[in-house]
Amino acid sequence: MNFDLTDEQQMIKETMKRFTDEKIVPVARENDINERFPKDILKKMASLGFLGGPIEEKYGGAGLEYISYSIMTEEIGRGCSSVRTTLSVQISLVGLTIQRWGSEEQKKKYLPGLCSMDIIGCFGLTEPGAGSDAVNQSTTAVLQKDEWMINGAKTWISNGGVADLAIVFAQTDKKKGHEGLAAFLIERDAPGFSNINIRGKLGLRSSNTAQLIMENCRIPKTNILGEVGDGFKIAMSALDNGRYSVAAGCVGIAQACIDASVKYAKERKQFDKPIGSFQLVQDMIARMVVDTEAARLLVSNAGHLKNKGIKTTRETSIAKYFASEAAMRAATDAIQIHGGYGYSDEYPVERYFRDAKVNTIYEGTSQIQKLIIGKDALGIQAIR
Repeated sequence: MNFDLTDEQQMIKETMKRFTDEKIVPVARENDINERFPKDILKKMASLGFLGGPIEEKYGGAGLEYISYSIMTEEIGRGCSSVRTTLSVQISLVGLTIQRWGSEEQKKKYLPGLCSMDIIGCFGLTEPGAGSDAVNQSTTAVLQKDEWMINGAKTWISNGGVADLAIVFAQTDKKKGHEGLAAFLIERDAPGFSNINIRGKLGLRSSNTAQLIMENCRIPKTNILGEVGDGFKIAMSALDNGRYSVAAGCVGIAQACIDASVKYAKERKQFDKPIGSFQLVQDMIARMVVDTEAARLLVSNAGHLKNKGIKTTRETSIAKYFASEAAMRAATDAIQIHGGYGYSDEYPVERYFRDAKVNTIYEGTSQIQKLIIGKDALGIQAIR
């Protein structure tokens, strides 16, 4: 793998860095405090083509390869994880899933709107009783003539309260287990479809999170994504893409922690010396740097394989596991370096800490990632 950025990749990095520093960073603190969904920022990103990501140009996307996508996602994650979360859901979980599994009619209907931000998407897999156990879905779908009737609830759904389109997973035949799962496209105005916003989160406060409710929700027969029985494969392929963008965003958090800590360590004095001159502070910063560089390389490796069209479940799990834990370590050390100031929102490191934690939980906990990695190493067949 060539580690040198191409001219196009370098341009994307510089463009995203400038956009993040000028448009995202200045309002990140206020958006977090007010739990304000950053739709204005997302519309600006869409106008510049950032929401197109790897979506094919013929469907309104930017047609980026995956290293460029990770560069873009890292820079956004450096500025605000709430914006990055919305981006990841819009592109990785919804857009790329429709591009891979949707019919030509579905692609033409939804992908241009997702890329332009005229449509906001969400991904409904997690249920109140089914998080890591993705197969055990309680949501049901019954075919009645030309309509599917869906009943159930999804929870902790990013973008759920603002979404115009939801990919929802449901069981068509509980006796068939994962072979009975199917994925459905539900539009906001579908009869029997509603949502309830979730407030009071530890982090990602300006990212919308909601519960989706389907009560005799009726959608056209044609709104199935793929076929009955494809649901589990669709979910897992989507998570491969989602985990990739989460990992890239975590590299951004870790880099932000380095930037903030280095700046503070140069300015803050104790015992008539900048605290950066103390070896134990240098030790914490050194660990951040090593973790961040390693995480970035793991993301690049996964992106390199994705560009080759190779299945990357193992590689994305490794990148997601390491990068999310690295971001959490970096945020913890960044607060320690800032001392009491790090415990207040006067400095951004407390937000980095709160935002970092969820990355070890959603789209597969760190424990689930270790199971995937361990089973792969042992050659154990797993449906996950």
